[in-house]
Parts: sequence; structure tokens; C-alpha cells
Amino acid sequence: MWKVAMSEEVGKALQSVVERVNQAAARRTKTLPAVPPRLVAVSKTKPPEMVVEAYRQGQRNFGENYVNELVDKASDPLIQDSCPEIKWHFIGHLQKNNVNKLLGVPNLFLVETVDSAKLADKVNSSWQRVRGGGAQRLKVMVQLNTSGEQSKHGLPPEETVNTVKHIVSQCSALHFLGLMTIGSYGYDLSLGPNPDFQIEVGATNVRVGSVIFGNREYPNSAANTPNPSPAPSPEKTSKKVSEEAAKKMQRLTVSEH
Repeated sequence: MWKVAMSEEVGKALQSVVERVNQAAARRTKTLPAVPPRLVAVSKTKPPEMVVEAYRQGQRNFGENYVNELVDKASDPLIQDSCPEIKWHFIGHLQKNNVNKLLGVPNLFLVETVDSAKLADKVNSSWQRVRGGGAQRLKVMVQLNTSGEQSKHGLPPEETVNTVKHIVSQCSALHFLGLMTIGSYGYDLSLGPNPDFQIEVGATNVRVGSVIFGNREYPNSAANTPNPSPAPSPEKTSKKVSEEAAKKMQRLTVSEH
């Protein structure tokens, strides 16, 4: 019963997101390139079964925030057997001591969070060593902190050009794909759509998480809560996820993760 409910909910949510993204892209001005946005389904904290279900619905690009979780999922037998064409995106803050572990992930497609020339150098040299000289260049994005929030990682905008030039000229194993930024969170939607989350301006990579998969459940959350309530039944959980996803879809303009 839970498997059927999960399949229906993920399928409906995914289809709805794809339609909204395509509609937003269609509203772009003709002066912008007509590049269909790539939808990245952010699957952090979600079980392999949900990844497989989204894959069965046609989704191919999936994003993970944590290196260890990505390593575990990418090597999961269910995902390896069921998702041969999966494309993994790393979308979290990357520390240099985790680079080698990340680059060993099978089907690693894109590292979206390069935020310094030093990190680019580390990824470049490690990719050459881990994958060998004959490997395809690794796709990367440079992460910018456009909102200026201290809680977010990313380059200050004024350092962007020099960092990109460094990657293009000095990192032969990397393929610079573009810029990535995370908009301000907590924007007052009564003022209209959050300008940081509009893809009409030409975004080509859109990340959506809980709208597709439902709210995230982090490990040990129940253990850290005094007198936790009993877990709801799968049927009730599915209904709750559906209702919450519907509310988010009403506000969704581009991405959240």
C-alpha cells in the first residue's frame, strides 16, 4: 500500500514541477537563449526507493548535499540496478578533505559548489588522479553568495570573474558549466514572487526537493524530541506529504532545496 501511495505522490509531484518549470521558461524574453532548464531532484535524507521511483517517472538528475550520503546512495544496490543512467549532482558545501571521496562516486555528473580557486585546484588534481588522464572533464559550477548572508557559502560576486578565469585557464580536467547561487530564504511572498527564485531570467539548472519528495526527516530527530509522538501510518503520511506539497507548489516559482 505504501509503495503504491509513494509512487502516485512522487509521480504527480514530479509532473507538476516539470510543468511549472516549463511554463516559467516559456515566459522568457526572446533575447534569452531557449535552453530548457535541467530539473535536479534534491533527494537528501530520502530513501533509495524514492530515488528509484522518481527515476522510473523519467527523472535522471538528482542532487545531494552531503558527501557521505551521496556515496551511500550512489553505491546502493537498488539504485545501481534500477538507475543505470542516473546523474548525480553534488550541491552541498565541499571541504577539501572530502574531495577524493566525492570524486569516487559512480555517475557523478556535476559539482555545483566550487567556491574558491583553491578548491578548484584540489578538485582538478584529484579528478585527474582518481579517474585517470583519459577521463572526461568533470563539470563544475562556481557558487556565488549573491544575497550576502553569512550563513551561506559561496564567492562574493566581485571575485567571480577571476575565479572563473582560473578554472578555465588552469584547471584542464574541469569543464566550467556556469554559475550557481541560492536566493534569500524567508522572503515575504505577500510582496510578490521572490526575485531570487525566478527562472524567467534564464536559469538553466533548477533544484527542487521537498515539493517532489515531501518534507525531510532528519536522523535522530525523534530521539532529540521529548516524548515523541507515535509515527503516523504510511497512508496518513502520504496524505500529509501531498497536502504540504500542494501548498508549496502554489508558491513555487523556481527552486528550493
